[in-house]
Amino acid sequence: MSSVAHFPDSSSFQQQSDDFVAWLEANPGVRINPKIRLADLRASGAGRGVLARANIEEGEELFSIPRSLILAVQNSDLKSLLPQDVESLGPWLSLILVMLYEYLKGANSKWAPYLQILPASFDTLMFWSPSELHELQASAIVDKIGKQGADQSILESIAPIVRKNPSFFPPIDGLASYEGDAGASSLLKLAHKMGSLIMAYAFDIEKSEDDEEEAEDADESYLTDDEEEQLSKGMVPLADLLNADADRNNARLYQEEGSLIMKSLKPIYESEEIFNDYGEIPRADLLRRYGYVTDNYAPFDVIEISLGDICQAAGLSNCDVESQPRLQFLEEHDVLDDGYVIPRPLNDASLEDILPAELVILLTTLCQTPEGFEQRRSRNKPPKPSMDEDQPALLYKALQTKLAQYATSLSHDVQLLAGLPPPQSPVFLEGSNRRQKMALQVRIGEKEIIQAVMAMLNPSGTTGSLKRIANGDSYDTRDPKARRL
Repeated sequence: MSSVAHFPDSSSFQQQSDDFVAWLEANPGVRINPKIRLADLRASGAGRGVLARANIEEGEELFSIPRSLILAVQNSDLKSLLPQDVESLGPWLSLILVMLYEYLKGANSKWAPYLQILPASFDTLMFWSPSELHELQASAIVDKIGKQGADQSILESIAPIVRKNPSFFPPIDGLASYEGDAGASSLLKLAHKMGSLIMAYAFDIEKSEDDEEEAEDADESYLTDDEEEQLSKGMVPLADLLNADADRNNARLYQEEGSLIMKSLKPIYESEEIFNDYGEIPRADLLRRYGYVTDNYAPFDVIEISLGDICQAAGLSNCDVESQPRLQFLEEHDVLDDGYVIPRPLNDASLEDILPAELVILLTTLCQTPEGFEQRRSRNKPPKPSMDEDQPALLYKALQTKLAQYATSLSHDVQLLAGLPPPQSPVFLEGSNRRQKMALQVRIGEKEIIQAVMAMLNPSGTTGSLKRIANGDSYDTRDPKARRL
């Protein structure tokens, strides 16, 4: 869901929409149900969306886009213009390169009317300033943005191709080339724009039967095992203009042999908006990937508690796996991780329902006496994921550590949010104000989960049972290390 500010050329907004629809309808194989229309939803802060012109039945086809019209590596002529195999870059980088090429072609691109209607700016975390990211406080999502790694990948894999082929990738911003600091900065900015469009709008595209036959005959030795398992990505015109809503999801994209077809999942009535769904993802990930937050996804919020927080709660001086027998033991059995995700407790969920088995095994191992651990290690089998009185106390203390990392209290944040315009308000926040509100919503959700889980761990509200864990000396001889993220 894009903000009004993401479409700065407001004077041509409707004309661009009309041109896009005309372009779609002119392409062979495109079918658009006359009961739907592309709508201007800027008045509700949602950019573009798709509405029903008339009542739509369950299972009715909304539109069909031929595979040949998908903006993808396989459909761009760049594939035949470069000496290297573009697809060898992997699904993400190859599509970024192709989109750079098509974007820089301007009106000469086959997809020009489509590219014109996509957002020009983004609220995804990749584009936040350090001070804006600071508003997320202790949220684990900050460590998952990956901007430094993305920069490195672009400069190492995409920049050399772009610089060697200036006729296909003409410099912008008055630059003579993409060389030097200014050129690299301009290229990174443009590549991040394409990457963000892919993250927010692209679909994983299953191979057609023809593609699978070609792949069987091709030399794929350059692919890693992981890359072979990854589906190619593509931008699907019109399909990606549907806004998403977890509660009001009423459409789904189906991939068939020659086309991708959007169908209704339930009856849709005249003037209702047609919504896709991103699945059960936390609002923090919604913000990272799509650049917006909605309370409809609040039930899917999670918190991530790090291995370091748990080790600190257990009284350990560090988290060096190599020097810690207990952590090393769990690592060998593939049950140790850098962080453990705990979902929001819903519908009278129990601790067993929400705590990952690997987390319970870690807590149990750290709570064992030295003698008990040695017996466990001699049997070369990790403990079962079952809770007794010790593990809740340790996890409670770890959650206290996590909660203390947030700079403000839950009550303070709730008060701040209450002072901002509600979602249904005609007043729209933009820029840093919009980002501050979204960060506030994310950290409120995470603090709510921490406090809810702490209440489940210690329903009486007393701390007496925590003293043995906090003050015990049976953990002081163990040292762990945070694993790779």
